[in-house]
Amino acid sequence: MTQAIHTASTSGVRMSSHVMKVSRNGQVSIPAAARARWHAERVVVVDLGDRLVIRPLPPEPVQALVGKYANRGPSSSRARSASRSDDARRERRKTS
Repeated sequence: MTQAIHTASTSGVRMSSHVMKVSRNGQVSIPAAARARWHAERVVVVDLGDRLVIRPLPPEPVQALVGKYANRGPSSSRARSASRSDDARRERRKTS
């Protein structure tokens, strides 16, 4: 059984909150409206310490990440080169 306790729409983003009972097996039922909206067959539960977040998981989660972090931070070769330089610098200090 779920009970909607909050529904709002801000900046075009629809939000709602539901109270759900956790079964003895640790299961909860996702409300039908949320299942219909997200069309997710699988979800990921993220424990943020003070709350849980349930997010829909795409059918091909790895493929969905391809290119997501492009142009953010150093390239892998640049990061690897910097890490090797740091390691070499530490090794030189040890032998000095």
